[in-house]
Amino acid sequence: MSDSTTPSPTHLITGAGSGIGEALARRLAARGSAAGLWFLVRGEARAAEIAERFPGARTVVADLGAPGRLADALAEQELPARLDSLVHVAGVVELGPVAETDPKVWDETLAVNLTGPAELTRLLLPRLRAARGHVVFVNSGAGLSAGPGWGAYGASKHGLKALADALRAEEAGAGVRVTTVYPGRTATPMQAKVHRQEGREYDPGRWIDPESVATTLLTALDLPRDAQLTDVSVRPGP
Repeated sequence: MSDSTTPSPTHLITGAGSGIGEALARRLAARGSAAGLWFLVRGEARAAEIAERFPGARTVVADLGAPGRLADALAEQELPARLDSLVHVAGVVELGPVAETDPKVWDETLAVNLTGPAELTRLLLPRLRAARGHVVFVNSGAGLSAGPGWGAYGASKHGLKALADALRAEEAGAGVRVTTVYPGRTATPMQAKVHRQEGREYDPGRWIDPESVATTLLTALDLPRDAQLTDVSVRPGP
């Protein structure tokens, strides 16, 4: 049992409205009070929905798709004094060949999947350092190898890997751990959208359950301080 003077762990999760983020949030909430849970959400409607789903949790309203406005948005809202983990789950995908992908798609994909997480991490680093916390990036198999049609998304996820690698080296002295998890196809609303874009029938039973990815994330977060998981690939079972 934790000493009464030990602060309760605090976790800030992006993309907790569905899929992997929601599974992780439920698992963390099941460990006790949701008071240590913070969720970054895009608008007030989602904030109300999340608050109803996780009583006691708190929300921060900001748009990862507008990285240049994140600092102002966070400055106007309450944040935890220390942060044990920042888990980046939110992301967008728009498939298409490079020859047909216009700058709007590139801008949105890179903002939400890469520049937004980089800026959010930068802004929260003092709180992560104070707790000797943990930054977890939910990447993708496309962050290691991108096939036809996956140019914009794959580029954003390759960039996210580089961000994590650099951050890990830079913040080691401050005791901040950095983990990247590369899930294969996972049964989430995003995967259903991918199948529509691919013109394929979607069968969620073929793919990884979000709970399995959440288990991987919790394994990384729970690892004793003498070690860290740096890069973990999770693939659909045989």
